[in-house]
Amino acid sequence: MQTFVLATNSETVSQTLCSYLEGVLDPDDSVYAVNSQRGGDSTSSTAVADGKAALEVVSDRLGDQVSVETYQIIRGNSPAADIFDIAEEVDADELVIGVRKRSQTDRLIFGSVAQDIMRQSDYPMRVVPRD
Repeated sequence: MQTFVLATNSETVSQTLCSYLEGVLDPDDSVYAVNSQRGGDSTSSTAVADGKAALEVVSDRLGDQVSVETYQIIRGNSPAADIFDIAEEVDADELVIGVRKRSQTDRLIFGSVAQDIMRQSDYPMRVVPRD
């Protein structure tokens, strides 16, 4: 039995991560899907709706195979911090994240949640290419 924490921010990311996980999940596994928004004025209603849609994809795609719980978190923390909080709470075996190719300039200007997770994590990870 494995416990996976899946980090998603869009329907496309959820589709990609689910496609990968469908081939590796066992019926006794659990998936905790997390969509984290920074909160406050920096979170638009569109971002909240997109996050909910991303979580629905995970429930729809994996819910018949394994236990799936979803979390949309909007409380002002960094997404990486929220993902680690859930991972600790559920005693995760692995984190599942999507990564895309970005230029050095993009990383400097915009940062990357996946990059933050990879640098800070003590958890094993499945890193799935998004592009």
